[in-house]
Amino acid sequence: MTDNIRIFHNPRCSKSRQTLALIEESGVEPTVIKYLETPPTPEELRDLLTKLDMPARDLLRKGEDAYKENNLSDPQLSDDALIEAMVKFPKLIERPIVAKGDKAIIGRPPERVNTLL
Repeated sequence: MTDNIRIFHNPRCSKSRQTLALIEESGVEPTVIKYLETPPTPEELRDLLTKLDMPARDLLRKGEDAYKENNLSDPQLSDDALIEAMVKFPKLIERPIVAKGDKAIIGRPPERVNTLL
C-alpha cells in the first residue's frame, strides 16, 4: 500500500535512509524519488514548497559548493532564481522531503515523518 506518500530520497544520506526506514516500518510502501538522478521540475519544487509552507531559500543546503559558487546567499535572488538553481544543482535541495496529499515535511529529524503517517 502506497498511501500516496512520496519521499525525495538520497540513498547516501543517513537521515534520508532513516526516514525511509521509518516509513517502511509503519507498513507504508512510499514512492521513492531519487532526486539526484531525477531532479524535480520547477513546478514540482513550487508545489513542494507550498506543501512545506516555506520559501525557496529555506530549502537550500547552504553548505554545498554550488551554493557558494553560484552566490545563492545574495538576498536579491528571487524564489524563481533559487528554484532554478535547485533544479540545475539538485544537491542543493534539503533532504529528505516526504509528501502526502497537501502536506510535506523535511525528515530532519527522521521522526518528523510520523506526522504524515
